[in-house]
Amino acid sequence: MGFLLSKAMNDSLKGQQEFMRLQLERQLVLQNLIRERQTAMQIAWTREFLKYFGTFFGLSAVVLTTGAIKRKNPAILLPILPLGFVFSYQYDMGYGTLLQRMKG
Repeated sequence: MGFLLSKAMNDSLKGQQEFMRLQLERQLVLQNLIRERQTAMQIAWTREFLKYFGTFFGLSAVVLTTGAIKRKNPAILLPILPLGFVFSYQYDMGYGTLLQRMKG
């Protein structure tokens, strides 16, 4: 009698373990899917931001260059440097390999 009871408990335990293993696998798949969607959203947001920032950067570069030439003062061009770094970073994030390098 005890043998039958322990066999039934072992079968039940194995069933529960299998169910937990399947549930864990499903959770891992879901987490990976969520992470991939978040990454895709981040890339899409960066690309959209880059459109507006690229326009701002281009106009700023033209206006600052024109102002530096008219006033004969090259110091007016200094804001282009940090704006260029931000533009480069955003471009690398949206169209380059920054995300792959961050994962590595």
